[in-house]
Amino acid sequence: MTHPALTTPLTERLGCRYPILQTAMGWVATPQLVAATSNAGAFGFLAGAVIPAEEIEAEILKVKALTDKPFGLNLHMFLPGADHMLDMAIKHGVKAVSYSRSPSAALVSKLKDAGIVCIPTVGAVKHAVAAVKMGADMVTVQGGEGGGHTGSVPTNLLIPQVLDAVKVPVVAAGGFKDGRGLAAALAYGAAGIAMGTRFLMTSDSPVPRETLQRYVTSEITNIIISTRVDGAPMRMILNETLTRLEKAGLVGRLWQALKSGLAFRKHAGLGYVEMLKSALANARANKLTLAETLMAANSPMLIQRSMVEGHPSEGVLPSGQVAGLIRDLPTAAEVIERIVAEAEARLDALNPGRRDVAAAE
Repeated sequence: MTHPALTTPLTERLGCRYPILQTAMGWVATPQLVAATSNAGAFGFLAGAVIPAEEIEAEILKVKALTDKPFGLNLHMFLPGADHMLDMAIKHGVKAVSYSRSPSAALVSKLKDAGIVCIPTVGAVKHAVAAVKMGADMVTVQGGEGGGHTGSVPTNLLIPQVLDAVKVPVVAAGGFKDGRGLAAALAYGAAGIAMGTRFLMTSDSPVPRETLQRYVTSEITNIIISTRVDGAPMRMILNETLTRLEKAGLVGRLWQALKSGLAFRKHAGLGYVEMLKSALANARANKLTLAETLMAANSPMLIQRSMVEGHPSEGVLPSGQVAGLIRDLPTAAEVIERIVAEAEARLDALNPGRRDVAAAE
């Protein structure tokens, strides 16, 4: 019997067994990883942000062919084809949609009317409040320990602030890898946890072994935050490419951005006009400078180099600080099983006898 504390608004709304989300890491959260996560009782998100719009239906169907459990879709609302992606999510009964930049209230309303749960990811209290006003059903809140684009406030300080500021369920992210973390998040009042790095570091992950080796040998102290990739704070493992970008001048970084932008245009099947419109929409939505707008395409293409092509020294390695504490690559199911068992043990230790009472009731 699952500990009663592991039944939360997250499990009730999403229809999963455990209050654990697998985040939508670009190039990593493939149909195979999403299905492995959902089949094991957690809830996986497909990384739609790096999938061309015309391919999204096929990718959703791949997930459905591998699992009959609920799963979600993540996407960037400012990219061309976002409307089509949302239509495919509705058509195929995707349970939830996540996004890091709030769309219009009309888009949120469209999803909610279709019965899709809206779960934006935020890194600040004000963004959580704004997302809820926009109609979010729950929010994933990532502290500064998290991988990829992140803020500066540690998770244990940020989560209580957001819990006090909003009335929807809050999912804690940033620095989670085990059952102790899940028990701690529930004690704060969160409805569950979201993890990226821990799922990236599994045998179900599509990341090539050469790149995974960099993760399992990393140390907490060399997983740093830098703005040199795309202008926004991003946590990554320090490697050859990041070291070079840290030393490069503005001209060198913009040249790298131009190459990445053209490569992303080709990957996404965008025309030059569509690419320009997308860049301008991103700049308006996130109040980016010209340099930041030009650099925005760096992240997906440099991540692809390491995460898909298997060249960890030539791309970047987004990572939460917890990678410095992880030294194995179990299956996603094994990770979830360990987390649940450890969380139940910690919860029982905090309140001996409670489980027996709950079972009797």
